[in-house]
Amino acid sequence: MPGLGTIVNGLAIVVGGLIGLFLKKGVSQKVQKTLFLALGSAVIVLGLAGALGGIFRVAPDGTLSQQDLILLILSMAIGGLIGEWLRLEERFASLAELLQKKFAGRGDERFSQGLLTAVILFCTGSMSVVGGIEDGLMANPTTLLAKAVLDGTISVVFASAYGAGVLFSAIFVVGYEGLIALSSFALRPLVTDLVVTQMSMVGSTVILLIGMNMMDLKKLNVANFLPATFIPLVWEIIGRICPWF
Repeated sequence: MPGLGTIVNGLAIVVGGLIGLFLKKGVSQKVQKTLFLALGSAVIVLGLAGALGGIFRVAPDGTLSQQDLILLILSMAIGGLIGEWLRLEERFASLAELLQKKFAGRGDERFSQGLLTAVILFCTGSMSVVGGIEDGLMANPTTLLAKAVLDGTISVVFASAYGAGVLFSAIFVVGYEGLIALSSFALRPLVTDLVVTQMSMVGSTVILLIGMNMMDLKKLNVANFLPATFIPLVWEIIGRICPWF
C-alpha cells in the first residue's frame, strides 16, 4: 500500500511524543537542564559526523576526496539566502505560536524550539528522501518503517525535554514524506546515490546548527537554512538540462 510507511512514521512520532510527555511530569528542572545538554551535544556530534562523512569520501585511487566541499558551501549560502528571502524562520515561529495557543497554552515556552528541532531532525536525513521514493514508487515501506522506530524513540526523549511541540512535527513529516512519495516517479531518476549523499551532507550541517542552538552556544535562525538541503538536487537538475554548465 503506497503511503503506509509515511503514515506509520507520523504515528510513531505521535506515540513516542505522548510517552515523552508522560515521562516529563516526573522530571525536575535540574534533570531537564542536564537532558538539554546531553541532547545538544549528541545532535552536534550527529550533524558533524554526517557532514564530514559527506565531505570526505574515498576516491578510486584510495585518497580522501573533498570534491563536495564547494557544493556544501554554496548550498548553505544559497539556501540561507532563499530562507531569508522567504522569511522561513519568522513564518515558522508564527505557525508554532499559533499551534501553541490552540493546543499547548502559553506556559509551554519550549514549544516552538521543540517543534523546529524535531522537524529538522526528522526531515533532513536521507532516509526521508529514499524512503519516500520507495514508498510511493514501489509501495515498499521498509525504509520508512525503520525510520519510524528511530523517530519514535527520539520523540520520547525530545518530548520529555521540550514538551508538546515535538508531537506536532508529525504533521510536517507526513506532509514532507507524502509529497516525496507523490513526486517519486519524477524524482527517482534524479535522486542518485551521489545526490542522496550530498543532500544528507547538507542536511547534517543544518542539524549541526540545531545542536548549537540547543546548547545555547549561539542563537541561529536555523529554519532559514532548510532550503539548503535541496540545492544538490537542483544542481543535479541543472546539470542534466545544461550538461556544459
